[in-house]
Amino acid sequence: MARIYTHSALTCSTNLGFLFRSSSSHLHLHLRRLIFPTSLALPHAKTQSSWSRRRVVAMDSSGTDSAKEVHVGLDSATEEEYATQSKLLQEFMSIPTLDKAWILSSDSGSQAMVAMSQANLLANKRRKFMLSALISKDETTSNQSSVNFHWAPFPVEMTGASAFVPSPSGLKLLVIRNPENESPTKFEIWSSSQLDKEFHIPQKVHGSVYLDGWFEGISWNSDETRVAYVAEEPSPPKPTFDHLGYYKKGTSSDKDIGSWKGQGDWEDEWGEAYAGKKQPALFVIDVDSGEVEHIKGVPRSISVGQVVWSPNSKGSAQYLVFAGWLGDKRKLGLKHCYNRPCAIYAVRCPEPKDDANEPFPVHNLTKSISSGFCPRFSKDGKFLLFLSAKAAVDSGAHCSTESLHKISWPSDGKLPESTNIVDVIEVVNCPDDGCFPGLYVTGLLSDPWLSDGTLILSSYWRSCRVILSLNLISGELSRVSPNDSDFSWSVLALDGDNVVAEVSSSPVSVPEIKYGKKVLDPSGKPSWHWSTIQKPIFKCSEKVTSGLSSLQFKILKVPVSNVSECLTEGAKRPFEAIYISSSETKENGKCDPLVVVLHGGPHTVAPCSFSKQLAYLSSIGYSLLIVNYRGSLGFGEDALQSVPGKIGSQDVNDVLSAVDHAVEMGLADPSRITVLGGSHGGFLTTHLIGQAPDKFVAAAARNPVCNIASMVGITDIPDWCFFEAYGDQTHYTEAPSPEDMSLFHQISPISHISKVKTPTLFLLGTVDLRVPISNGFQYVRALKEKGADVKVLVFPNDNHSLDRPQTDYESFLNIAVWFNKYCKL
Repeated sequence: MARIYTHSALTCSTNLGFLFRSSSSHLHLHLRRLIFPTSLALPHAKTQSSWSRRRVVAMDSSGTDSAKEVHVGLDSATEEEYATQSKLLQEFMSIPTLDKAWILSSDSGSQAMVAMSQANLLANKRRKFMLSALISKDETTSNQSSVNFHWAPFPVEMTGASAFVPSPSGLKLLVIRNPENESPTKFEIWSSSQLDKEFHIPQKVHGSVYLDGWFEGISWNSDETRVAYVAEEPSPPKPTFDHLGYYKKGTSSDKDIGSWKGQGDWEDEWGEAYAGKKQPALFVIDVDSGEVEHIKGVPRSISVGQVVWSPNSKGSAQYLVFAGWLGDKRKLGLKHCYNRPCAIYAVRCPEPKDDANEPFPVHNLTKSISSGFCPRFSKDGKFLLFLSAKAAVDSGAHCSTESLHKISWPSDGKLPESTNIVDVIEVVNCPDDGCFPGLYVTGLLSDPWLSDGTLILSSYWRSCRVILSLNLISGELSRVSPNDSDFSWSVLALDGDNVVAEVSSSPVSVPEIKYGKKVLDPSGKPSWHWSTIQKPIFKCSEKVTSGLSSLQFKILKVPVSNVSECLTEGAKRPFEAIYISSSETKENGKCDPLVVVLHGGPHTVAPCSFSKQLAYLSSIGYSLLIVNYRGSLGFGEDALQSVPGKIGSQDVNDVLSAVDHAVEMGLADPSRITVLGGSHGGFLTTHLIGQAPDKFVAAAARNPVCNIASMVGITDIPDWCFFEAYGDQTHYTEAPSPEDMSLFHQISPISHISKVKTPTLFLLGTVDLRVPISNGFQYVRALKEKGADVKVLVFPNDNHSLDRPQTDYESFLNIAVWFNKYCKL
């Protein structure tokens, strides 16, 4: 599964300095509003009246808001710091992101297609573009062949394109353009030199195509005549009333004059990031005629995703195989939540000769297991492979160690009543040092196979991401990326039996593309030889390059402080923290101020990979301590399951242990430590400033969990509140008892608010369904009531991730200025 990041437009990069000196244009006004915090004024000798009024709520992309104006002054020194910091931050944010890659084979050789993106700050959207390259290989020596990517001189911007999917042969390209309103969805079929077909699919057929990386599934069949995909099922008709309010029978057009539409019945949605997405359904389009068929027979209680075609055998029926999630009682939040029961289903794809009124039965292929997703057929078509998050579903953890399974696929296309599920990779509870810690994949390439049937995949391995190979027959698992590398590696695409990988590190370097070839060492043992692609596609300014070149990183092993309280062996093992610092020795021997960075979850991980935002903080003089406390992915199931029932204590103590460990090693100045976290990382941030009020000189919290008692009734994941509080899922109910609410309050940061004295910056999104904004506001108001130093930025159109380009930019600009103020940097 491709990793998707963003950032920023070149027009801003070249003009920021000029724009701060000129106030004659609307563009100048817009950029100043974007760059400066929304609670501050920008006094100017000639424009005092216009700049002395600032809004409490952050501006949306249109430049408008509705909040009451307040008058707050900003001194010239602070204004100058914002101006200076914004220039450097923009240079980091302008680094493009690699979203996906494909390798297309032809008689003339291999060609790479790379989808990339930057953020367009003014438009507040991602700008998508495509790079292409011919791949040449010099095979003069058997083991050390050179590889060159001959890149096209310029990328091609994919304006308005939502997705592009090459056909298996590489001779056709499907481009999908989702509408931003009630317009039709556009499907385009391109050949090598022109647009061949264009189809407009109206809303009455289906809504937008799902491209979220979870329900998403766009799959060409083998003869490239049809494409299966997942799109929003048309909503049930809403009641219509005439101008007098009389109900109108039958259906009517939305454009009927003298009538209006009612709301109709409320429909459940899949929570955070799925606003307006209610019923993902299965469709097939004929790429010659444009005819779209809604695959019938799938119950509405099943939300479908990740569709693939079964192997095409002559004389046998062809099936559509997909993952399905049950949402009949309540659709709990799905984003980042692998603990939702799901299964692998198959339904026969209708042919023209079939009776359109008789739907085919839907087969559940994984009845005996609680989770199945990401189906892939083996190279020879004999097996159906799939991932499972059964450890998460069965325990209640929102994300957990995964497993890999396979079932035999019948060559005659006749599915049996029951299937035998074979375990290929099982859950690892307590890995030995240096050994495979378990599977943490979350996705596979659309075609992840080498010619001999070996599976290539990426997975977290402690604080890194690695590339693995799996022999499906023998079950042998080996590491493809170098064993001695602390960089994070991710497979992008396969070129025959060779691997194209993106490798990235902590802020030491921007990502590189590597090309891996399997070779034999002198003893005849296979290994992988990696070549760096000569021309980098991640270009940086001189300032960014210079700043990164002076950085270093290492992974610290942090001993567990309370081993006697651990119930499992895996929970007693050291956890890790990534330490990033300047490689230059300070004349006075003092350490740079430290930012403690805390990931969310708690069951996620912060890998040793490049982050534009954190690289920016490092480049302005901060060391970073990124803590993968117990409960993180990548360390085995025992360590992961040790924190449920102990949040607010074990995870907090792990962070404090990591900080103390860094101080004891002489890596941090105890008088200049700050803390930054979002979601559960924000939960830890606000806990830490309450439980250790003298430890941190400043803090920043992004959409933090501050009070689970007030969150449980309004979040899209109320089950998370119960599981993390009690350590199991047996207590979950939609009607919490007084005892439940008491416990929720006790383990929440708000229970320690009387001790807080750390100046804290809050960044909140108003359309956050996971941790609704009222949760943060309650904590903020309680801090203000006691006179604490608090600053709040609110983003009216952002959800939990706070990742829209302008929001991301303004957030980290203010984080830097806030930390600089209290670290006296």
